[in-house]
Amino acid sequence: MTIERDENGRPYFGRWETAIQVLIVLNLVTFALETLPDLSHQATRLLNGFELFSVTIFLAEYALRVRFSRPHQGYVFSFFGIIDLLSILPSLLALNVDLRSIRIFRLLRLFRILKLARYGPTVRRLQRAFEIARDELVVFGAVSVIFLYLAAVGIYHFEHDAQPEVFSSVFHSLWWATTTFTTVGYGDAYPVTVGGRLFTFVVLVFGLGIVAVPTGLIAAALTKAREEERQAAASAPARKRRVKQP
Repeated sequence: MTIERDENGRPYFGRWETAIQVLIVLNLVTFALETLPDLSHQATRLLNGFELFSVTIFLAEYALRVRFSRPHQGYVFSFFGIIDLLSILPSLLALNVDLRSIRIFRLLRLFRILKLARYGPTVRRLQRAFEIARDELVVFGAVSVIFLYLAAVGIYHFEHDAQPEVFSSVFHSLWWATTTFTTVGYGDAYPVTVGGRLFTFVVLVFGLGIVAVPTGLIAAALTKAREEERQAAASAPARKRRVKQP
């Protein structure tokens, strides 16, 4: 097994990485197959056997990544380390456990699809873009939450008397604020008063502007991440020449 490390000290297992990717995709297929009605006993046994095989491989992969990462805790508490653990934990918890309520943890097996995000330069570039724009996105998220709350309070003020069953509280109004803010508008809650309709127009205008903000931030961050990759690729030959010099 070829074990290399990236600049962050995380191990790379060569062609075995491709095998893990294939196994993840197969797991997603079997997860969907398990939802089919009237599965035969033999099919259920095969799916359960494949799940046991998969979780054994993922557990071994997790142990190897912990073993060969530098430092060890750097991988354990990293984003992908947590995703890798969550992808195998449900099967380990449900092993030989007859409690029906524990089956809800099997939904966490869907975290295996996030394991695929480990691979590919495009995904790594997107991850870098989110790191670049992290502070701006956090501030934007906080502003969005405040705006949603103010929108819920405003529509409650305008519509509560006219529609007490729909806008019975600020909490009930948050659903309207969310659908309006995102310009979805399911039509199950809408204003009927003049003040409510004018307020809705204001919310829609602000919503259209705010929704476009993350797109611009991520686009700018992707451009910067791509430029960093080009600079790193351009400086790599120069670093190699310096290393070869006696």
